Amino acid sequence: MSQNSTAAKKMAPKALYKSLEEELNRSKEAKTYKLEVPVDSHQGGVVQAAGRSQVMLASNNYLGLANHPRIQEAAKKGLEQYGYGLASVRFICGTQKIHLELEERIARFLGVESAILHSSCFAANEAFFAALVGSDLGMKDYRDVIYSDALNHASIIDGIRLSRIAVKTTDLRAYKHNDMEQLKTFIAEDKAKDYRLSVIATDGVFSMEGEYAPLKEFVELAKTNDALLFVDESHSTGVLGATGRGTPEHCGVHGKIDVITGTLGKALGGAAGGFIAGKKVLIDYMRQKSRPYTFSNSLPPTIVCAAIEALNILEEDSSLVEKLHQNTEYFRKEVQRIGFTILPGVHPIVPVMVGEASIAQDMSNLLLDEGVYVRGLWYPVVPKGEARLRVQISAAHSVEDLDRALTAFAKVGKKLGVI
Repeated sequence: MSQNSTAAKKMAPKALYKSLEEELNRSKEAKTYKLEVPVDSHQGGVVQAAGRSQVMLASNNYLGLANHPRIQEAAKKGLEQYGYGLASVRFICGTQKIHLELEERIARFLGVESAILHSSCFAANEAFFAALVGSDLGMKDYRDVIYSDALNHASIIDGIRLSRIAVKTTDLRAYKHNDMEQLKTFIAEDKAKDYRLSVIATDGVFSMEGEYAPLKEFVELAKTNDALLFVDESHSTGVLGATGRGTPEHCGVHGKIDVITGTLGKALGGAAGGFIAGKKVLIDYMRQKSRPYTFSNSLPPTIVCAAIEALNILEEDSSLVEKLHQNTEYFRKEVQRIGFTILPGVHPIVPVMVGEASIAQDMSNLLLDEGVYVRGLWYPVVPKGEARLRVQISAAHSVEDLDRALTAFAKVGKKLGVI
């Protein structure tokens, strides 16, 4: 290659900024540019935004705990007793008794032996795959394989990518979404390859679809084939199951999942933080080998204490879980009665299908004018032609809140020709 042709591929900062601006303008013209609408109040079933009261249908605040009085009080006590921050990672001087208590409580709640905290579930998922398949564990000339659902969360995808980049000894088999037959076929085809480690990775609930994985089948398949079953429960813990213990409880396999990851930033208080939970020996290994754990500051005491209190609330009383399930069933039934098409399911994520990205954005904006805060999703987050409004129901909603939202949906849906 000549020196001139090499130079032609270089992009000076000025040219870079121009290209970035052009790309942003293209997304604005296509109505795929993501806008942030500030919330001017506490998070809740109803919030203040865009100069008016809004029914909040875009939050992961499934149980309404984000500003529950007990959660706020626990956070205040955490600040007063343990301080604002620890200015350290866990293994140096960033571990307080409350961090160990929260890890024990998470493990007990999920029916496993142990748990380890991370700054987010994104970090936890990256940590798990990089630490596990990125180590030879004293073996030479080995290969591992990961079977991953095609619609798994970006954090699982990135975790697998990072591990495969770091070491060239991991194969990936991406099976069609929730397609157990294809997964079984892949596993059967791979039996002769003599993999050291086989991992089946799936979301418990898929965040764009509100659909859960059939974990009873996964447990049986993993056991039969000596595979490690990994489940991300971020949208499930506190949400599914009679007592909020997630997809495993909903599917009748509570305590039978090898590895569970999840978040404290959704149903369990809504602030931040994630975790990996499973066998004690695995968690102890993660404490030594997880780079996001080793090189990230400890979770702040306010978040830790509030998360402990969220678990207290869940273990004492299942009424918030029951109300969430009732609200979800009501909204799903009524939005279909109005004439909208939704993806079937039982989860409080209710995808209202509208087709094109421009319609999703227009509908989201018009609903905001009507007092309903909900966001549109489009390609590449979801497949082309399957743009949607992702409605998220909360135990914080009253029936009156939901009726108010449904009235606005009917008005805007008719205006845009969606119904």
